[in-house]
Amino acid sequence: MESFFSAVALAFVTLFPIVDPPGAVPVFCTLTADSTVAVRRKTALKTALNVFIILLVFYFVGEFILEFFGISLGVMKIAGGVVVAHTAWDMLTSKDKIQSADEKEMQSKEDISFTPMALPLLSGPGAIGAAIGLSIPGTQIIYTLGISTGVFLTAVAVYIALMLSIPILRILGKAGIDILKRIMGFFILAIAVQLVVSGIIMAFKLQF
Repeated sequence: MESFFSAVALAFVTLFPIVDPPGAVPVFCTLTADSTVAVRRKTALKTALNVFIILLVFYFVGEFILEFFGISLGVMKIAGGVVVAHTAWDMLTSKDKIQSADEKEMQSKEDISFTPMALPLLSGPGAIGAAIGLSIPGTQIIYTLGISTGVFLTAVAVYIALMLSIPILRILGKAGIDILKRIMGFFILAIAVQLVVSGIIMAFKLQF
């Protein structure tokens, strides 16, 4: 039983700082600013579920997947950076031209729970690499259950953090969200550039 709780703690302490659920709150606020409370709650739940599935899948078979397709973590960082950059650019250049008749249609079309929230912002290359690093070939079932529970607790933390966006949105109001959207767009673009640069450096080191 002690090894189970040790594995839970190991997974949570390893993944939580990398996933950084509180850091995703401003991004979630801006991307769901035009959504209803019900849609935000649903999106928060789906994002947490996607994070759980992504990390658990890469814990079990991530190394095999990367080797099978010949993909390095460096390349994944570059790809993730491109996806994040696309989101950031939309945030920086978007104009509020949506009429009330079109809002419902937009909310039904856009689903940010998988991309970009779960992948690559929350369970990105760093978290995926950490999940793969937690796997030990031939390990005991108790350890595996502990790691899986730790991943689940990390996903629960994501859900709780994203749910905090609901009162934050009420406090900021539409004008505040518009300002936050521009500011966060710039910082997210910087994160995207950092992902691409670090991915290029990592890929370059692997090549030479």
